[in-house]
Amino acid sequence: MSQTTSEAVADLIQRWRAIDPADRLGDPFGAMRRAGLFRIGLPGDDASLDSFSAIALAEQAIAATTGELGLATAFAGRQLIARFFIAGFADDAQRSDLLTRIAAGDCWAAVAISEPGAGAHPKHLQTAAAPQGESFVISGRKAWITNGPVADIFLVLAIVAIEDGRKRYGLFAVPRETPGLTMTPMPSLDVLAPASHCELALDQCVVLASARIGGERDAYPAMALPFRDVEDTVGTATTAGFLTWLLRAIAAQVEPSEDHAVRLGRLAGQVALIETTSRAAVLSLDDGTPPVPARLIGIRALAAGIVDEIRAHFAVARTDDRVGRALAAYDVLANVAREPRKQRQITLGQSLWSERHE
Repeated sequence: MSQTTSEAVADLIQRWRAIDPADRLGDPFGAMRRAGLFRIGLPGDDASLDSFSAIALAEQAIAATTGELGLATAFAGRQLIARFFIAGFADDAQRSDLLTRIAAGDCWAAVAISEPGAGAHPKHLQTAAAPQGESFVISGRKAWITNGPVADIFLVLAIVAIEDGRKRYGLFAVPRETPGLTMTPMPSLDVLAPASHCELALDQCVVLASARIGGERDAYPAMALPFRDVEDTVGTATTAGFLTWLLRAIAAQVEPSEDHAVRLGRLAGQVALIETTSRAAVLSLDDGTPPVPARLIGIRALAAGIVDEIRAHFAVARTDDRVGRALAAYDVLANVAREPRKQRQITLGQSLWSERHE
């Protein structure tokens, strides 16, 4: 009898939790590899693991177990890049090579889209890939590459043509050892360890045309743009797991009382709503139903309110170092991509005005 996705993920998480906590802390990614977590979300011999929902379940469990947002997001980022870009757009040869090694933990892919001073806006990106015979020559700079310091392959977004003033993009798998590629680790916030970031300088890096992911399609609208929504959606599972951990940490240290029970009970109910809404949002990625932006907006708003209330009413949030560190990590992640998220919220609000004229 085949396992459900929840059962298959739970089995692997249990293997991971059975590893000595000191080993998990000292070699976090090695522990994940030994437990088989890097198979999660990828096509392979276990169909129950082949989904965005599987990644979200594992990400949520990691956050709920450890309270380490950096660990959960580093794991999820790794698996999402492999699933979305490689499983979703690579050709058969690329998939056979890369996915096998990624699932085994022998290869790590990171995506390089943003650039210094330009962010990820397509009008401002400058990195270009010029065709040269059967190859492309890539030059430019990239920044804020999540998991870049541990990556073996960089999926580099680069301009391949300009048509009527509009840039067209390709995505290229560039191995770390490619001549002309220089990786520089960026200062990382300790609260997000072991997640890390780097910059890339690409100076006339030559890759074969077969290194292009997604063929001739324009990689920005086809891949880079929708990936932001995929990240945000699956990331709600980390929020749910983190808040579960946070409430348990608070409850373990406050004096039992009816007032505390009332407040914690209400907050636990709100976290349950976040978890249910998160699972529905991630499921839409798997079944192809249109996304519901209001879900993500609601989760972020509800989570922010929970964190604000914990800070205001529980002294342990101000005095316990581990809780304080976890809350600082939450603050960092809550501020990522604030402008695109604000625009999504404005669009939702404006839709209410349009409805009254229908």
